[in-house]
Amino acid sequence: MKKLLFIPLLYVSISLLSCSGSRYVVGVRPVQPVYERPVSPGLGYIWIEGDWRYQGNSYIWHEGSWGRSRGNRQWQSGVWLNRGNGYSWRRGNWRR
Repeated sequence: MKKLLFIPLLYVSISLLSCSGSRYVVGVRPVQPVYERPVSPGLGYIWIEGDWRYQGNSYIWHEGSWGRSRGNRQWQSGVWLNRGNGYSWRRGNWRR
């Protein structure tokens, strides 16, 4: 009985993992918009760069914002990755 439950569970897990790692590829990278960074709200805040989000058939820019620092973690900005057949955006995240 345990083996019968394990196989469907394994299949669902692999399916979900493969979906989360997918990247949307575009032929041409969008141009980074120019905008003015607002004034910091106070001590302990860091600037988190803007981010590209895939919507419809293209990437849409979302402006950056101020966020509280997270102890020993550092913000790593997102980057464009060359996929051979185009470009995909790897979102920024907090790193140790």
